[in-house]
Amino acid sequence: MLKNITDRVYYKPHFQPTDRPALGLVNGDNFSLVVDAGNSPNHALEFLENAKTMDIAPLKFLAITHWHWDHIFGIHTMDLVTFSHMDTKKKVDYLSTLKWDDESLDMRVQTGEEIEFCRGMIKLEMPERDSLLLESPTLSFSDKMEVDLGNVTCVIEHVGGVHATDSSIVYIPEEKVMFLGDCISPDFYSGDWSYDRKELQILFNKIRKYEVDYYLSSHNEPETHAELWDELNGLTELGDIVGDGVSLESAAARFKEKKNKAPNEEERTLMEYFINGNKKIQAKA
Repeated sequence: MLKNITDRVYYKPHFQPTDRPALGLVNGDNFSLVVDAGNSPNHALEFLENAKTMDIAPLKFLAITHWHWDHIFGIHTMDLVTFSHMDTKKKVDYLSTLKWDDESLDMRVQTGEEIEFCRGMIKLEMPERDSLLLESPTLSFSDKMEVDLGNVTCVIEHVGGVHATDSSIVYIPEEKVMFLGDCISPDFYSGDWSYDRKELQILFNKIRKYEVDYYLSSHNEPETHAELWDELNGLTELGDIVGDGVSLESAAARFKEKKNKAPNEEERTLMEYFINGNKKIQAKA
């Protein structure tokens, strides 16, 4: 079932075993808008069935946060007027030309176009994919658009980030809620998981300008403003400790010097993401 964040904003929680992201619903006086389409037709169908039991305005719009499979495979099933950034639309258009049988998926992993994690989750979520139809967004934008649902507004803005450069957020000013998609997550499509410290701060500045009480990332539960920014400020601090370095042990030593304690496993992992990002930057130089 859908859970409420506020009186007007709901979400279907993420489901880790098959990488189902959280899906959102914003209820206006005239129409309702869905955030992301789900990672399969079945995921989308479950969401639609849940929505039918609710006293809400008719579902009319669908906003896609970025192009990754777990956010777009349910577009056709949702059958709504769909908005996305123009780069998201281009990626979905391309993905719709591909075959999704096991052999084709395996081949794309071999060539590096797809990653093992996503291949495994696709096979778990959809053992049979013969009838999978990928549908392109109806409308696309270059920077930002607003949708009036009736006394409730959805601001859909392109923010980018290393996880997916086409990433957009969905902000509901009347409710002070923001759907982040996966924009604050690391890059895992280009080799070792990584963060680019400068790109991350650009992203954070874009998000910070909005007045938000609750944030929802696609693979987490809702977080308050204080909870999320405590996490993001900690991430920023780890990036600053790493700096431009490429040695985890050197970064760990600087962490211990600053904090008077050794980094825990999670902190070491996050610092390694920044180190991997530095290595990628140096490789391009």
